[in-house]
Amino acid sequence: MLRIQYFASIRETLGRSEEELELPAQVGSVQNLIDHLLSINPSFQRVFSAHNKVLVAVNQTVVDLDHPLSENDEVAFFPPMTGG
Repeated sequence: MLRIQYFASIRETLGRSEEELELPAQVGSVQNLIDHLLSINPSFQRVFSAHNKVLVAVNQTVVDLDHPLSENDEVAFFPPMTGG
């Protein structure tokens, strides 16, 4: 079971902060997960549109889209952080 967390503007867009999802057989990477989420919920189009930069962490480590996923991983999506 994947635990997926959404932060900041992504949480606001989706109207939820987290969810759990059985890892589908075709989902082996972060990019596969994003593609799967896009296919099951149209709200994700706004989150992952071409002009939105989304950072991803797996088990609290920021990763690239080709990072592999396993059962019981925690995946977090969040917008880039800014500071000053």
